[in-house]
Amino acid sequence: MSTTTAGAFPGARQTAEGMMYNGALFQAVIDKCEGCARVRDFEGTQYCSSYPMPASKWSLGNCNFSTHTRVVQTAQGKVNPLKASKRAAKGKGR
Repeated sequence: MSTTTAGAFPGARQTAEGMMYNGALFQAVIDKCEGCARVRDFEGTQYCSSYPMPASKWSLGNCNFSTHTRVVQTAQGKVNPLKASKRAAKGKGR
């Protein structure tokens, strides 16, 4: 086991399961993490600097820490029927 103080993970050490850093076992990033600004290299393997288990962050959809994906949100909300009818009368549709 080697220890390094350079880079994004000072004091981290490589183990058979992954990288041990501050008491947490970090697993290597997955292919969906490619292009993210949070990915750091440690002894030839890439790890996420924000979350120790990147695969679990992507299991339910997009990772909320990713810097390379955009969340498309629609502006759907409650529409006031009175305002909607006034907009329609003026010809200002959405």
